Amino acid sequence: MASDRTKALSLNSPDKEGTEERVYGNDFAELESVDLPLGTTLRSVYDDQPNAHKRFMEKLDARIRNHDREIEKMCNFHHQGFVDAITELLKVRADAEKLMGQVTDTNRRLQDAGKEVTSQTEEVIRCRVQQRNMVTTVEKLQLCMPVLEMYSKLKEQLESKRYYAALKTMEQLENIYIPRVGQYRFCQIMAENLPKLREEIKEISMSDLKDFLESIRKHSDKIGETAMKQAQQHRTFNSALQKQASACFAKPLYALNGRTVIRPGVPGSEERADEEEDTDEEVLTAPDLVDFSPVYRCLHIYSVLGDRETFENYYRKQRKKQARLVLQPQSNMHETVEGYTKYFNQIVGFFVVEDHILHATQGLVSRAFTDELWNMALSKIIAVLRTHSSYCSDPDLVLELKNLIVIFADTLQGYGFPVNRLFDLLFEIRDQYNETLLKKWTLVFRDIFEQDNYSPIPVENEEEYKSVVCRFPFQDAEFEKQPFPKKLPMSQSVPQIYTQVKEFIYASLKFSESLHRSSTEIDDMLRKSTNLLLTRTLSSGLQSLIRKPHIGLTELVQIIINTTHLEQACKYLEDFITNITNVSPETVHTTRLYGLSTFKDARHSAEGEIYTKLNQKIDEFIQLADYEWSMAESDGRASGYLMDLINFLRSTFQVFTHLPNNNNDHAAMSGKVAQTACMSACKHLSTSMMQMLLDSELKQISMGAIQQFNLDVIQCELFASSEPVPGFQGDTLQLAFIDLRQLLDLFMVWDWSTYLADYGQPTSKYLRVNPSTALALLEKMKDTSKKNNIFSQFRKNDRDKQKLIETVVKQLRSLVNGMSQHS
Repeated sequence: MASDRTKALSLNSPDKEGTEERVYGNDFAELESVDLPLGTTLRSVYDDQPNAHKRFMEKLDARIRNHDREIEKMCNFHHQGFVDAITELLKVRADAEKLMGQVTDTNRRLQDAGKEVTSQTEEVIRCRVQQRNMVTTVEKLQLCMPVLEMYSKLKEQLESKRYYAALKTMEQLENIYIPRVGQYRFCQIMAENLPKLREEIKEISMSDLKDFLESIRKHSDKIGETAMKQAQQHRTFNSALQKQASACFAKPLYALNGRTVIRPGVPGSEERADEEEDTDEEVLTAPDLVDFSPVYRCLHIYSVLGDRETFENYYRKQRKKQARLVLQPQSNMHETVEGYTKYFNQIVGFFVVEDHILHATQGLVSRAFTDELWNMALSKIIAVLRTHSSYCSDPDLVLELKNLIVIFADTLQGYGFPVNRLFDLLFEIRDQYNETLLKKWTLVFRDIFEQDNYSPIPVENEEEYKSVVCRFPFQDAEFEKQPFPKKLPMSQSVPQIYTQVKEFIYASLKFSESLHRSSTEIDDMLRKSTNLLLTRTLSSGLQSLIRKPHIGLTELVQIIINTTHLEQACKYLEDFITNITNVSPETVHTTRLYGLSTFKDARHSAEGEIYTKLNQKIDEFIQLADYEWSMAESDGRASGYLMDLINFLRSTFQVFTHLPNNNNDHAAMSGKVAQTACMSACKHLSTSMMQMLLDSELKQISMGAIQQFNLDVIQCELFASSEPVPGFQGDTLQLAFIDLRQLLDLFMVWDWSTYLADYGQPTSKYLRVNPSTALALLEKMKDTSKKNNIFSQFRKNDRDKQKLIETVVKQLRSLVNGMSQHS
């Protein structure tokens, strides 16, 4: 702006010099002003016109000279006053120096006079200060001594690990002693150190608690073993009392609490005495095995510190973790009883400790907490046992597991834990135990069957007879009248099977002990498991035995006799169970044994197998048949294969007939089986021979072959009429071959006119000849007559005979078609 103003003045003013004077005068004013920026002013000076710098410097020099003249005028004006003042000052200087000398002399003389007084005064002051300090120090020391003594006591308590007392001492220091002398530095240090000591005590007590938790984790096995041993001794003692009570009644039966028969004076009383002595031993408890003082100490410490809830939460959390570890089984636990024992001992030890903590402390653990732990543990235990017990294939191991579970349940029930679910689990394991027993007895029965010779048991004297009868309830008055030596009707496997069934009942009963079930429930369990043994295990064993290829017809007959005796012995098994459980069989819900149906089914299978084996043997002989179907005339004697077959059948049925039948029932049974087998064999033989004639692969049959076949059928009829098995009425057995006989007679006699005329009449001579059968055989003969000219004896009437055959064939076809339409 200054530049613009200067330019405007230079352009518009006529007096250039005057204008410059004004301009530079303004610039000097601006330079002398402290408020305006110097750079802006200088820029306006230099930017206005050429040679501005030179002119500006000239004007500046002129300005300086003006100011110098003004300063000189001012100094000249004030110079005389200054000179007068200096003159006055020089006059005063002499008086001042004189006064200074007088003051200095006076001060010296005063100092010399008061030096002794000052010295004595300072000494008095110093003594009084010392005296006051000593009194104050004594007073303060008397205040501080109790604090120091208590702190020293605190250190001693900490060194001797008396942490609870140390906390009490800290409390006294904080509330009583330190406030009295809180202004001192050492007290402040003490006060600052006490919280650290508390934290240190908390850490030490927590470390002790961790050591305790680790200790009880290691000792849980021993604690549980001791607790379960005590429970076992208690059960044994009660069992001995019950046995003794049973012995007083002198009942020589198997008791519910043990298999051994107890009578006064027998060697079991000594064992009971030993057991009673064991119960008198010192009873160890959890505190005897584990030191619980760390828990109590830590609980008191945290309670004093006001942090009890933190301690309770930590303890419960850690115990929950330990519970999960304890409940985790080893992978091979199911292999040995020791694995289960260790598992149960650890769990029992864990809950025994918790029960002791529950009752020995106030609120560290609550009943709700222990119940929650137990419910969690019980679910896990049941799942683990259900899984691992399913791997057990040894019934003895399952039984030992059951006993362990019972002791385990009784032990924890004694500490107030509910165990009903464990007994429910035992019912599941009982079913598995029965399954393992059934598998074991499957092998037992298999060995018995394999070792049996399937022949009647010979008894040479009374002693041998009694040895069999004591194992199997055989009663037969007629047999007892017979002289020795004699043979019992059953084979050796019968008394062995009966004994093993009783052993199975004993084994099944062992599992029912100590399950806290009524006699009715135990009776029901025994009967159901025995039924499974009879209907499943024994029945399948008999069925497998019957179907074995090496079992012959004689063995099958003996099996039928054996099953009859076993069926009759079922009532004795029921009495045996009744004597064990003391439950009357007339009870409404009593389960009956299914032995009757089991052994009846086995007999039916054996009979069916007899018929099947006979038929298979007949088929083997039939396969040996080698007929020359185009032969001109017969050999005049029966075929060799057929005679061999008849001889086999005759000898087989003789064996049936000569089986030892010591009573009428056995005789009737074996006779009925023999009759049915004989009839079945004859029918099968007749059917097989008929199929041989009508075989679709057989295209031609000569009259000579028919005659030869007729000779074989005659031998079959002779066999049937010879009464190979007694008991058939009339010609019942011969009727098995009536179809073959009428068919062969029709062709041998060539009586087609009679057949066709009487067809459909009840009195027809050829009533059993089916038109389709006759047609099939006649067509085989028709083809033969065309090629081989069978009817050579009627050679003159060949044409007539051929026409006759064709006529008969047409009529037979019409009969067959009529039968088809009618059906």
